[in-house]
Amino acid sequence: MIDPKLLRSDLNAIADKLNIKGYELNCEAFLGLDARRKALQLTAESVQQERNAFAKSMGKLIGQAKASGEDVEPLKLKGEQLKNDSIAADAALAKVQQTLDELLQGIPNIPHDSVPAGKDEDDNVEVRTWGTPKTFNFEVKDHVDLGDTFNSLDFDTAAKITGSRFSLMRGDLATLHRVLTQFMINTHIAEHGYEEVYVPYIVNRESLFGTGQLPKFEEDLFKLDDERDFYLIPTAEVPVTNIYRNEIVDELPIKLVAHTPCFRSEAGSYGRDTRGMIRQHQFEKVEMVQFVRPDSSWDALEELVGHAENILQKLDLPYRTVILCGGDLGFSAAKTYDIEVWLPSQGKYREISSCSNFSDFQARRMKARYRNDQGKPEFLHTINGSGLAVGRTLLAVMENYQREDGSIEIPAILQPMMNGKTSIG
Repeated sequence: MIDPKLLRSDLNAIADKLNIKGYELNCEAFLGLDARRKALQLTAESVQQERNAFAKSMGKLIGQAKASGEDVEPLKLKGEQLKNDSIAADAALAKVQQTLDELLQGIPNIPHDSVPAGKDEDDNVEVRTWGTPKTFNFEVKDHVDLGDTFNSLDFDTAAKITGSRFSLMRGDLATLHRVLTQFMINTHIAEHGYEEVYVPYIVNRESLFGTGQLPKFEEDLFKLDDERDFYLIPTAEVPVTNIYRNEIVDELPIKLVAHTPCFRSEAGSYGRDTRGMIRQHQFEKVEMVQFVRPDSSWDALEELVGHAENILQKLDLPYRTVILCGGDLGFSAAKTYDIEVWLPSQGKYREISSCSNFSDFQARRMKARYRNDQGKPEFLHTINGSGLAVGRTLLAVMENYQREDGSIEIPAILQPMMNGKTSIG
């Protein structure tokens, strides 16, 4: 959530920046509600002060009235009226404050000055590439056909068990999927300095509000048919980031990594990437989350992007890194880098990691703070990114390491974890 003080101090400039995201800020509505809130707050404070003053002197006034033989009932009625006036003033203020809060909750994060203008993914800006896409002297297969070659990737049985957009893996391919996960986690812990955490796969509404998925993106979530308002997690970002909801931490940075399944309804994506594992309702991901001081968050973002890229470099998978333009930037993000891995079957790069700086946007929604050098609580900054999406990494390995006979070479760095096997299929 954006700091209301920032909106009050520079509303037009904020509105201009939000236009980069394709969001039109209703300045008139904000100013009107904020003015109404301020007026009602002054009224509520004035009535409360009058009530307090009367209550403080009421005993003395009643004593004086009784001593002079006067009726004390008018004094009691005035006290009751002041009480009712105070309750009414507080209720009116609370109603306007709720409306203002709802408006603020629907405003996306302010994009960083380095975010390029643009409407969609076609306007994203490439900042670097790594590796050279491999050329093949045979007709390449996609991961679906490769998995079918040795009966290890089964979408039909998964559809029978559940429905479309699910997969079933067997044998060495299932092992490779698990080994990739372990390799990513081990690298982030041993080389990048993250602490591993195990988190719930089901979260409450407050957690999803804190990271910005609710209320705006409820249709993308799987909600349990349960009175407790539970949801399956769309990403480990949600439970990991909410570890520090309503907390004040003493020391930063904090760097956490988690491996979880992710569940997404893929609302609005029907007809897109229906073949294979690119876009599924259930997939696994290794997620990196950093909690940092505001003055170090942009350096932390660059560091985190490097950690994700390092996984691809170790696997020798060609990729490119792009900055998302304003029109492709997420609701909560101030800046995002997408890392896209090369897929030979498609002849192009496809997203495998998204790394974002949310500034204090999530922290403000979660009330997650740290103590600054003066010991004063201040909102921290949150950074997160995939390190990496496991299923997409698996299919990238399958396609980039395929052989003419349909077998798949195992990347050298993973062979010790695959019991010394050098290929599958």
